[in-house]
Amino acid sequence: MNGGKAVLVTGGAGYIGSHACKALSQAGYFPITYDNLSQGHEWAVKWGPLVKGELSDKARLQAAIVEHQPIAVLHFAALSIVGDSVADPARYYRNNVLGTMGLLDVMREHSLSKIVFSSTAAVYGDPLETPIKENHSTAPTNPYGATKLAVERMLTDYCGAYGTSSIALRYFNAAGADPDGETGEAHNPETHLIPLILEAAAGKRADISVFGHDYPTPDGTCVRDYIHVTDLAAAHVRALEHLEQTNENIARTYNLGNGGGFSVQDVIEVARRVTGHEIATTKAAPRAGDPPILVADATRARADLNWRPQYPDLDAQISHAWAWHMRGDVK
Repeated sequence: MNGGKAVLVTGGAGYIGSHACKALSQAGYFPITYDNLSQGHEWAVKWGPLVKGELSDKARLQAAIVEHQPIAVLHFAALSIVGDSVADPARYYRNNVLGTMGLLDVMREHSLSKIVFSSTAAVYGDPLETPIKENHSTAPTNPYGATKLAVERMLTDYCGAYGTSSIALRYFNAAGADPDGETGEAHNPETHLIPLILEAAAGKRADISVFGHDYPTPDGTCVRDYIHVTDLAAAHVRALEHLEQTNENIARTYNLGNGGGFSVQDVIEVARRVTGHEIATTKAAPRAGDPPILVADATRARADLNWRPQYPDLDAQISHAWAWHMRGDVK
């Protein structure tokens, strides 16, 4: 397992981070997971060692870097639940912004200059047009999105002042699970639409709430761009390779999405077909701040990073998620 170039993966025990660790390993790198396991899982660390630690623990971070001598950092560690960020913004700014600043400063002390950052489409806020390009205005509507945008700005400033090279990847809606069944989504509490729908299909919840039915979309429910988590992971490897191959210091942002959208009703119908189960739904009021349509223009990532999603089809995404959901031995 060891032998490739080491990469420090903060949050590598989480949903997207663990898939990225597998992708790194398959590409010949050696992922070093750095995680406090508050949201991640020890069982998800399979492709390299686990270093348990907080982003705020400077000594622990330094020790991990000295021991493993990583060539770069993939930074996933963050609090990410929108509602929680509204209720307790201080916690989000402390962890997501100050924690990242501490990480960047430790990186500088050890001449570690390359970082791929897990950002979000939430930096855009309510879009003025879709599909959304990277030069669309940024106006986050919640503290979670604001913290991610603050880090993006920090990376730009650190590039100019200190030579830190970064790529920030703005995800749209992560979905699916490892096609080989080695890792997948396991949040507590779960807030994402697809696993909630699958819980209803498996009889673990009575129904699924559909928030809003009068949006200006074909069936009245919100439309989102779902991107397979394995494709997200592959994009991180592409971004890392790009940083390795680029001689100049850069601070760039890329959207990650498929460029097409599916409504909440679409997702439910596909899940019914994939699982073979009826899924009960209940109508609920629209949630404040939910844009009708969020769809990415990922042309830049395809061109610059030579990134091509393997699983753009919603059936594949839900099939992989369902197969993972039905496993009970690892969660």
